[in-house]
Amino acid sequence: MNDTTMNRNSGRTAERTKMLILAAIFAALTAVCSQIAIPLAPVPINLATLAVFLTAGFLGLKYGTISTVVYVLLGLVGVPVFAGFKGGAGVIAGPTGGYIVGYIVCAAVSALLLNILCGAEKGADANYSYVKIAIALVCGLFFCYLLGTIWFYIISGWTIGKILMACVIVFLPGDALKIAVACILIRKVRPMVARYL
Repeated sequence: MNDTTMNRNSGRTAERTKMLILAAIFAALTAVCSQIAIPLAPVPINLATLAVFLTAGFLGLKYGTISTVVYVLLGLVGVPVFAGFKGGAGVIAGPTGGYIVGYIVCAAVSALLLNILCGAEKGADANYSYVKIAIALVCGLFFCYLLGTIWFYIISGWTIGKILMACVIVFLPGDALKIAVACILIRKVRPMVARYL
């Protein structure tokens, strides 16, 4: 193995290490944002989805998905990272568990669409616009809600109408605000830090 190959491999290892550290930081951010909550039943309103949007926007498909998987796995094994400082398999197995697992889908779909619509994988050369970012995040959120609602329906036995009112409709104004904040941060900050990611 020549020096050029060794340097290239070393650079790739350093890049992966940096991105994994950032994935861990964003998983911690999601845990913190989960605690900033209004404890409504059956699903609390919190800032976790904002953190998931930012994770997708800043880390991309691979590492954004890894970050949200880490967050969910930490909660699954009992670390109190879910809303209300809860953790454990019981939370995931409960009626709201689908929305938590849906964070993974939300991050993956949002990041994938940011790649397709904005060329986010190009880093500083990405062509971000508020509309394209918002479309990506709304689609990610839709799949989070879809998975969560199906899960809640199976576990709770509630009617779809009741679930939509209690677990989706009430959250839409707050989600619109979170998407607006995420759009601004991704549009303004992501290109500036892209050269370091």
